[in-house]
Amino acid sequence: MNILGISAFYHDSAACLVRDGEIIAAAQEERFTRKKHDFNFPVHAINYCLKAGEADAAKLDYVAFYDKPFIKFERLLETYLAYAPRGLQSFIMAMPLWLKSKLWMKEYIKNELGYEGKIIFPEHHESHAASAFYPSPYPEAAILTIDGVGEWCTASYGIGRDNEIKLLAELKFPHSLGLLYSAFTYFTGFKVNSGEYKIMGLAPYGEPKYVNAIMNELIDLKADGSFKMNMAYFNYCAGLTMTNNRFAKLFGGPPRKPETKLTQREMDLARSIQDVTEEIMLRMARHVHQETRTKYLVLAGGVALNCVGNGRLLRESPFADIWIQPAAGDAGGALGAALYTWYHYLNNKRQVCQDQRDFQHGSYLGPSFSNAEIEKFLQEKKISYKKLSAAEIPITIADLVAQENVIGWFQGRMEFGPRALGSRSIIGDARSPKMQSLMNLKIKFRESFRPFAPSVLAEHVAEYFQLDRESPYMLLVAPVLEKWRLGEKENGAWGIDKLKVVRSTIPAVTHVDYSARIQTVHQNDHYLYYQMLKAFHDKTGCPVIINTSFNVRGEPIVCSPEHAYTCFMRTNMDYLIMGNFLLDKKEQKALAFDSDWQKEFELD
Repeated sequence: MNILGISAFYHDSAACLVRDGEIIAAAQEERFTRKKHDFNFPVHAINYCLKAGEADAAKLDYVAFYDKPFIKFERLLETYLAYAPRGLQSFIMAMPLWLKSKLWMKEYIKNELGYEGKIIFPEHHESHAASAFYPSPYPEAAILTIDGVGEWCTASYGIGRDNEIKLLAELKFPHSLGLLYSAFTYFTGFKVNSGEYKIMGLAPYGEPKYVNAIMNELIDLKADGSFKMNMAYFNYCAGLTMTNNRFAKLFGGPPRKPETKLTQREMDLARSIQDVTEEIMLRMARHVHQETRTKYLVLAGGVALNCVGNGRLLRESPFADIWIQPAAGDAGGALGAALYTWYHYLNNKRQVCQDQRDFQHGSYLGPSFSNAEIEKFLQEKKISYKKLSAAEIPITIADLVAQENVIGWFQGRMEFGPRALGSRSIIGDARSPKMQSLMNLKIKFRESFRPFAPSVLAEHVAEYFQLDRESPYMLLVAPVLEKWRLGEKENGAWGIDKLKVVRSTIPAVTHVDYSARIQTVHQNDHYLYYQMLKAFHDKTGCPVIINTSFNVRGEPIVCSPEHAYTCFMRTNMDYLIMGNFLLDKKEQKALAFDSDWQKEFELD
């Protein structure tokens, strides 16, 4: 039985194909269109999923859409009416897409796909809950979903047992942890629904000086993690901005303009909202444990991408372990909707692995390209390359990384979710003190404060970090062990200047608070990436490298060989390995640059 899951028309549109309960393929539309967070109907992602499953619309038994458009429309109308006439401009901007597409979703899907079968519409947070529980390794678990907003719901909890999901309680719009965090994203000059992770990365540079203001003025937080927001400070219900003048007065001036210099205020605001978010997440988790009395917790929704908060849940909540959906945002709703249909709607039996590993296949669910396809591209474009044997790849790349080269790594099936996990990655030597700054400014063309994540051999993670289990999806933050930390002092360094302090023997992946966003690598998930890491460990004695996504600021992660080569040539990467083919930057002909592209990314 083939079930196609779809999420669309908000942000991060995606598609997923589930066959007899197995995840066959999943991908975000942005990877194909090259429009970051593309919200349009995921035509390309659907075509990929059907091709990967050797299927077409005629072979689909069900299509599942990740939310209920009519209920969402009801929320929009009620909100606009409640704030009328103040929300008129926002209302006028939103209506064309609703009247053209969103309200007629069933007909729209049938027309786009040429599909005549049954279409299922789970609620938004049911899709999140299904994406969290069904791929997890647990027969039973508490479920916690937290995001901006679905139809009316902004957070929910419940329990998953065998093939059944039961949601027990929810918070409702406009009171939303996701929207609260996004308000601070907007106010500090970053893009909403895109820059939230920048706030998380900026937080350790600041002090929690605004926590009391947030707790006393912006939210009324209860012991169980539920809260109400003081909407007098926010503008997102009716206006075109997240915050208003009253919010600006509370925090000492207007919002930071994008791309202007970061000040200590922004760092302190980031730290303060991060601390408040973690406190809310912990209170929610404790309450959910008290209500469900389960051993395990699963998480989804955009807030579940807050890996610092997740790390605290693992260390401080009553749960023995947690599992987070790697595509926790709206993209994962496509996956959740399809699995919800198979297990909950159709009542199919669910089994879990005995080895406590999940069913997400490392989240390597996107397109792959054969050596023949890659070589054809290289030859057609007259690109210089050297062909390596499969046995040569790990050793050769490990040697190049150890020599402080920056490598574009393009291997196997593309990752599903926002993190590069060793298929579409840029890698480097975590032991190099210069590597973080070099990769941020010369490779990624992004803010210098942004931390990089380590990939570490799964069996060695506890030797370097305060983590005693796998973290395959880069969704847990844990401290670097004391024995690897260096005695270098900050000597009064403040704010961004803290970045210059070499803090450990793996400084390129050690954040200013000695933390790291960890990806553990298991040979069963990505054998070649594991072998390369192992070769690096054998050569250097260090099982840790830098792993960042294969893209530059403002662009989606690369999907195809053409995307990878273009990104390689437009940056200061030294080498690119695609399949068995190694490209040396020094041997390449200069690529004609687009002047607009240059203007956008020349930061220095």
